[in-house]
Amino acid sequence: MIIMVQDSYDVIIIGGGPAGSTVARYSAEGGANVLVIDGRDPIGSPLQCGELVPTNDEMRRLCPDVPDMDDLFQTPEHAISRKSSKMHIVPPSGKPLEFNFDGLVLNRVAHDEALVEMAKQCGAEFLVDEYVESVVENSVKLRSGKSIKGKIIVGAAGHSDPVRRDYWKEKSLKIPVKFVLMEGDYGDAVELHFGSMAPGGYAWMFPKSSGANIGLGIQKSFSRGKSMNKYADEFISKYDGEISFRGAGSLPMSGTIKNFVKGNYLLVGDSAGMVLPSNGAGITIAMVGGRIAGQVIAEHLRDGVPLSDYEKRWNKQMGKVMRNSKRSFKIGSILFRLPDALLNILFNPLTKGIIWRAVTCRRMFWII
Repeated sequence: MIIMVQDSYDVIIIGGGPAGSTVARYSAEGGANVLVIDGRDPIGSPLQCGELVPTNDEMRRLCPDVPDMDDLFQTPEHAISRKSSKMHIVPPSGKPLEFNFDGLVLNRVAHDEALVEMAKQCGAEFLVDEYVESVVENSVKLRSGKSIKGKIIVGAAGHSDPVRRDYWKEKSLKIPVKFVLMEGDYGDAVELHFGSMAPGGYAWMFPKSSGANIGLGIQKSFSRGKSMNKYADEFISKYDGEISFRGAGSLPMSGTIKNFVKGNYLLVGDSAGMVLPSNGAGITIAMVGGRIAGQVIAEHLRDGVPLSDYEKRWNKQMGKVMRNSKRSFKIGSILFRLPDALLNILFNPLTKGIIWRAVTCRRMFWII
């Protein structure tokens, strides 16, 4: 559907993924006039990630300070490819440690389309198949030549976001990822693999209704000259099935950046580093940030609440979880330089509890 774009809006959001659509939903719900700009059509395509999210109950355990989970996460059944109740953490030996974990493997395009629809129902407008050339002061210039003004401009376009690129100098560790969708039956448990098959990162197998999402991410500084394609091909070849899709992307793995707000500019989602480094969770975490940003934006426009409240509320809801995740990732980055034989010794029933605490963003040893 072609929309008649206005010359100005209260809020312009660059990027309509989980973060951007959630900002749009809550800021529009609060009375703001909102435009979302995204270069994709449909939003959510092409697929760029592993598609696993925790259930709402699991999120309550992982992020206990985040309120109203059921209002935020309303995943429709048609966007769920498979439900899982087990996670296998797999060392190089291939002998998994099994954990209880309630997760949803998504149909990501359907999931993101549902988020767009919720935002539209609240009054947000979406301009798709259109790219942002630059952001100068309160003006967003499109590649088509049109400029649109916004009182508040939100960068939600991931690692290549133009607001982050032009107005934030802070660097983030980005881990390249490659994955496939493969046909077949791969059981019910989601798998995370650690070791030399994915140096400095991890590999995964997330079973879907009629196949699996299989891939990995690595830290290039750990790769010893071996190409990303080689690592991906070797891991994916361990599974038998016909490949129906190949995808790639990038994950920010430094955790959140220091500040999300500069003047009338805000960052959210991957643009702000809202990915938990110890497990790669980004979809639900971006939505937590998106809701906070959207609510603060609406309150700012309506009541004069400072935009900096976005950072304060994020720290209250997610600060502890993010700090624990960053700490675990740093420790893991040291451990994963060890030979596979030592990792096999370290991944055992006696250390199982410590490993799970790291993956679920709690203090690994209770005191550090």
